[in-house]
Amino acid sequence: MINKVTLKNFEILRDIHWENLSKVNLIIGENSSGKSFLLKSLYSANKTVEEFKRGDDNRSIGEILAEKLYWTFQNDKIGDLVSKGEDKLHFEFSFDNKGFSYGFGKQATKNIQYLNNALAERKSNSIFFPSKEVLSLYHIVIKSREQDKMFGFDDTYFDLVKALQIMPKGGRNYEVFANSRKSLEKILGGRIEYDETSKKWQFKNDKNQKFAIGVTFEGIKKIAILDQLLSNRYLDTSSIIFIDEPESALHPSAICQLLDIISALAETGIQFFIASHSYFVIKKLFLIATEKKISIPIISLSRDEKAAAEYNDLKNGLPNNSIIDESIRLYEEEVEEALK
Repeated sequence: MINKVTLKNFEILRDIHWENLSKVNLIIGENSSGKSFLLKSLYSANKTVEEFKRGDDNRSIGEILAEKLYWTFQNDKIGDLVSKGEDKLHFEFSFDNKGFSYGFGKQATKNIQYLNNALAERKSNSIFFPSKEVLSLYHIVIKSREQDKMFGFDDTYFDLVKALQIMPKGGRNYEVFANSRKSLEKILGGRIEYDETSKKWQFKNDKNQKFAIGVTFEGIKKIAILDQLLSNRYLDTSSIIFIDEPESALHPSAICQLLDIISALAETGIQFFIASHSYFVIKKLFLIATEKKISIPIISLSRDEKAAAEYNDLKNGLPNNSIIDESIRLYEEEVEEALK
């Protein structure tokens, strides 16, 4: 499990020191405040550790990291990730209290200036859920990356598509995974399947009616992806899942149900990092933290580069934040109108 993370001069994230992380961790802030950037920085580092020495891959860990940063952030040179006006960036995270850190200057093309790795080899897989679903873009992503080798769909999309290519497996699985899949299918009203004949994804509802994935609601497709990765065993109880805007295209009730499933999966050992600007997400996770008496660390980011990140824990209450403040303001305005 990732215990803490430090970033210095990493593009918009000039000074982040987030520690005492837990199984479920929340990143909030306005648009362009760096939420997705923080998620991707964590994902690219963790994925680097996973790919190092796996199978017949004989690349050095520095080569893996440089390539991961290049294809995840898609800059002409990785040195462009250094904050404007600064000379170099620094990234560090602690995994089960053992460290991984790296850094490079603004002139770096695809070379990592320094890298220290004290982490053991990881057998489990992490995955990133982008705000946009990938099932409708499945073949486009593959062609863009495997054939054309072009920017457009970053590694969060490409890695997810590759993970979805693994077909479901039979036999016994974790009981919580099985229960979570039942809950997911209840939200969906069915499940997604890959049709070998047409080579396309399709949605089959609980009445066995089949629909092309392109005409299926985006919220259904996003939830179905989690169901697929539990089914094909890409994820296990030591996996880390990064989710960008889980609220996108989901009804508030579906958001709450999804977060209940995430809470149950976290109890098995899976770690979650969630980026959101939804009051429903914040409020639901606050209720989960309160009811289960668990820690859910929350970092609040701002578009103002001079404003420091704020660190809180939802078990201690809702923090002051523009998202929460605006939701409260709208509620108070509604009450005032009702009392007139």
